[in-house]
Amino acid sequence: MYQWRKFEFFEEKYGGKIPEDVTGEIQCCSSGRGKVVIGSSDGSVSFLDRGIKFDSGFQAHSSSVLFLQHLKQRNFLVTVGEDEQISPQQSGMCLKVFDLDKPQEESTSSSAPECIGILRIFTNQYPEAKITSFLVLEEVPPILLLAIGLDNGCIYCVKGDIARERITRFKLQVDGVSDKRQTPITGLGFRLDGLSLLLFAVTPDSVNSFAMQAQPHRLQTLDHIGSGVNTVTMSDRSELIVGRPEAVYFYEVDGRGPCWAFEGEKKFMGWFRGYLLCVITDHKTGTNVFNVYDLRNRLIAYSLVVDKVSNLLCEWGNVILITADKSLLCVAEKDMESKLDMLFKKNLYTVAINLVQSQHADAAATANVMRKYGDHLYGKQDYDEAMSQYINTIGHLEPSFVIQKFLDAQRIYNLTNYLEKLHEKGLASKDHTTLLLNCYTKLKDVEKLNTFVRKEDGIGELKFDVETAIRVCRAANYHEHAMYVAKKAGKHEWYLKILLEDLGNYDEALQYISSLEPSQAGVTIKEYGKILIEHKPKEAIDILMRLCTEQGTSNGVYLSMLPSPVDFINVFVQHPHSLMDFLESYAEIVKDSPAQGEINNTLLELYLSKDLNFPSISLSENGLEQNFTDQSVAVAMSKTDSGKKKIADSNDRIEKDCLERQQKGLELLKMGWPSDQDQPLYDVDLAIILCEMNSFKEGLLYLYEKMKLYREVIACYMQNHDHEGLIACCKKLGDSGKGGDPSLWADLLKYFGEIGEDCTKEVKEVLTYIERDDILPPIIVLQTLGKNPCLTLSVIKDYIARKLEQESKIIEEDRRAVEKYQETTKNMRKEIEDLRTNAKIFQLSKCTACTFTLDIPAVHFMCMHSFHQRCLGDNETECPECAPEYRSVVDMKRSLELNSKDQALFFQQVKSSKDGFSVIAEYFGKGIISKTSD
Repeated sequence: MYQWRKFEFFEEKYGGKIPEDVTGEIQCCSSGRGKVVIGSSDGSVSFLDRGIKFDSGFQAHSSSVLFLQHLKQRNFLVTVGEDEQISPQQSGMCLKVFDLDKPQEESTSSSAPECIGILRIFTNQYPEAKITSFLVLEEVPPILLLAIGLDNGCIYCVKGDIARERITRFKLQVDGVSDKRQTPITGLGFRLDGLSLLLFAVTPDSVNSFAMQAQPHRLQTLDHIGSGVNTVTMSDRSELIVGRPEAVYFYEVDGRGPCWAFEGEKKFMGWFRGYLLCVITDHKTGTNVFNVYDLRNRLIAYSLVVDKVSNLLCEWGNVILITADKSLLCVAEKDMESKLDMLFKKNLYTVAINLVQSQHADAAATANVMRKYGDHLYGKQDYDEAMSQYINTIGHLEPSFVIQKFLDAQRIYNLTNYLEKLHEKGLASKDHTTLLLNCYTKLKDVEKLNTFVRKEDGIGELKFDVETAIRVCRAANYHEHAMYVAKKAGKHEWYLKILLEDLGNYDEALQYISSLEPSQAGVTIKEYGKILIEHKPKEAIDILMRLCTEQGTSNGVYLSMLPSPVDFINVFVQHPHSLMDFLESYAEIVKDSPAQGEINNTLLELYLSKDLNFPSISLSENGLEQNFTDQSVAVAMSKTDSGKKKIADSNDRIEKDCLERQQKGLELLKMGWPSDQDQPLYDVDLAIILCEMNSFKEGLLYLYEKMKLYREVIACYMQNHDHEGLIACCKKLGDSGKGGDPSLWADLLKYFGEIGEDCTKEVKEVLTYIERDDILPPIIVLQTLGKNPCLTLSVIKDYIARKLEQESKIIEEDRRAVEKYQETTKNMRKEIEDLRTNAKIFQLSKCTACTFTLDIPAVHFMCMHSFHQRCLGDNETECPECAPEYRSVVDMKRSLELNSKDQALFFQQVKSSKDGFSVIAEYFGKGIISKTSD
């Protein structure tokens, strides 16, 4: 027979006599809700508190209390006892339900709780028999299910609300009951699985179960052996436990389960926190032994010799034993730390591990036990088994503690195993990954390295620090593994770094970038585009074009979602020709890009730059390829005829390329500024600066002309002393009829006056346009040209003669106009004087309005017009014939007076007029300027 190890995992807390307040012989006990309830033979019920002191009591029955159960969901006490018989025909056995939260009414002198229900157990339909067992199941309040086992094999069941007398009675019968020998019900147990309710019923000869949900209640015999009273209990997993002299049996729904052989007659049985409690009588010694069995770990957690036990129950986390002499003993479980210390002192690490696992200790406590076991094994140099224990501590024990122990090179296999488990659980740091990969490379275990980097979990993610793995594999020249990890983890930058920097595989790198999502491809090519442009410019540009123009349309909204070519300019550093090709290709496909202005600015800078970096010039001789920036090669080549020829050819190519680019730049300047737009598709200021820096005259002239900066245009010609171009430009830009500026001729004349050389032909041509448009007074012309000592008077003789003749004609016209105005003024003054001094005779005989004969009443005006009064109507103050002319004169005067207050208009007229003095004279002549107001 298996020998059970014994331990002292429990200890006696306190004990002693039950208080004298508990009278009578103890018949039954119950626990729950923090108190121990005792039923006595005198019908009283007593409550003991945690200190085993009498708390309260009351008289439940008149004779005795046979059974009681303290409910846990509600503070109810259900008792079965004997009371006085009402009649000889009716039994005094009754069931009572007490509400312990409701004392009796104040009018009564008793302190007993209120009895909310009384039920006579035996009736005509339910004959009287001896009660051998009793059990209450608390269902949904206020429903109770009571099972009363009898010595005749019957079970009386009561279900419902006893307080309101809404109950249902039914009877269950165990098969196998004979007339000669009755089979009592020695134990009952309820098992609830979801909605299925099962009632276990034990007799000395059988173990049975009733399906309470079925109608009629279905009986099933689970075993043909039974047990006596007090040796039936239920485990915390709702298993029925039956104790017999030879063994203890466990029963499930479908029959007998495991069996444990314990010698001795079982007197009492119970279940406490996974422990089996047994009071066993040893027939050899005649003593009673109380054993606490840990069935899972096959050990006796506690053993104690006791007197005759009358009741066994659990409360306050303790096991309580009540003996026949009214003594009470409390036994409590020691804390886990104390139990483990006891095992560690005996080096029983396996038992300790099983103990913490069986009692569902927290993971940290379990790991601590395994660590100590591992340390014990390590000290015995059992490294493999020690590592198996350390592996179980992962997640709770600091990995460095274990790693430090196995860093010895001879234990590299154990260390590798530990690091692998650490990664499987996702608890490895970067250093752990580095160490594990170094172990693989040191062992040259390519197979394990393959397994490590290619192993996937359920969702396809790698269980290690990706960047660390890549760096270690890369440093150990395991480039294939590093690339696999990078690709699987989506670390595109690392994948490309290995391809380009370590392997130099540019074609594969380009293919990989092409396979990425557009957004990710854009990120990677920004980082590694310089290398690709240097070695594979055409292919790299093709990828960039797909990124920036893939499915490109003229839809501005869609284009704004695509990468802009401006974002990739930095990858073309030291490769301006490739940049130019890329931007030209993009501009040819996408006509209305949001970044068109920036693209044009960059192209202009490339087109107009004279010192653009050129590709290396190949020297086929001697298989050398050098750049002309290498001074030593240039000097060496210049000493040979072939070298000189190559240098000359190179210079010609450079010059030709520069001219071609400048021509492209001029076309871009023109195309980027259509005639129907006010602003160009490039930065004008930048374009002007580029043209000036690179002496690009054509572009500069175009921009100045588009911006109507005509003086800057002719300044360019003046700077180059291009007289013919100057005059042609002024003819184009100085024509006021075409929107030009005639004052350019004055600037041109000033230029020839200050040039200090003979320019007679040009001056004569300029004077022709100045005279035609009357741009300058003759005196200004004389003063301007007089500064050039190389010009003679003959240059302007004809011009001066014509101007003098014109002036003479103007003077004569002015003289005649003055005489005319003087004569008119004289006549007006005479007329005014005549009106003041002489009478006016009206001789008209007809009305001016209706031409009929004028009769009285008539109205005569000083303007010599006469009207019938009826023809004038209400307007008798002014002549209808002369009034319109008079009003126009008055309105004109008022308008002139208002204009005199508009200073901006006055100065504008002076500035825009060819002869500003005439404007001022006109204002004076109209009496506007000279008129003052208060």
